[in-house]
Amino acid sequence: MAVRLTRDLNAEGLGSNTIRRMVRGEQLARVRRGAFLAVDDGVSLDHRQLIDATIPRLRPGHVLSHTSAAWLHGLPVDAGELGLVTVTKPGTGGAALGPYLHRYRTPLPEADIESVDGLCRTRLARTVVDVGRCGDLGFAVAAADAALRRGLAPDELATQLQVIRRYGIRRARTMVELADARSESPGESLSRVAMWRLGLPTPELQFEIVIGGTRYRADFAWPEFRVLGEFDGKVKYGELLRPGETAADAVMREKRREAALRAAGWWVVRWTYKEAMHPTTLERLLRPALYRSA
Repeated sequence: MAVRLTRDLNAEGLGSNTIRRMVRGEQLARVRRGAFLAVDDGVSLDHRQLIDATIPRLRPGHVLSHTSAAWLHGLPVDAGELGLVTVTKPGTGGAALGPYLHRYRTPLPEADIESVDGLCRTRLARTVVDVGRCGDLGFAVAAADAALRRGLAPDELATQLQVIRRYGIRRARTMVELADARSESPGESLSRVAMWRLGLPTPELQFEIVIGGTRYRADFAWPEFRVLGEFDGKVKYGELLRPGETAADAVMREKRREAALRAAGWWVVRWTYKEAMHPTTLERLLRPALYRSA
């Protein structure tokens, strides 16, 4: 659904008063100042529409970067950051923050830029490192994990770290050190960062256990403590249904799985996004389990 700028509406004969009445009457939705979306049943605004409303207002040379580039690459991002379009203007001079735009002014080689669907954005490796420099560490690690799972070579991130000498590069190095392609969801990535911040023992990821000829896999494991960790933010019972299986069947299967693990001497700890986003809450779940097992 195309974003229509004020000048487009004016060209159709719609004046300022008419546009205001259409917004009040919910015939138009305001994406940002000077940009609108025709309202149909089920319409929802997304970050791409905010990008389409913002880029035409900028002078040539701006490149979508940071959160906006990460979103365009399909990487996990903090939803709270999607109210701003993030761009980089090659050069020097720091950053400027407006109501709809976060503009960075920093060196940006042509090799780090690509054009896709008519939009200029930073390439994947540069995007990940920029998010690592300027964003929340948890979501930065989630983006790096997703990029590595997609096939991004760790050497590409290492090269970016060597080239970029800008604000936040130490945080980006930490992100690269923590990144692991074995994390299968943003929640698992956020959980790992929380564990790292808490100083908890480093878990093994996607740990497999064979009990009675049946193979089980856990998101996290501390074999020395006989503790398993499960992140339950993936709506498992809905997403992991087997052919012909109902949600009730999936719940029962999961209960049997956990009973088998406990019977084999494993302590199972479960948590959700709520705990992953609040390390102290996650600590209250994990640390007693590790101490109890020890």
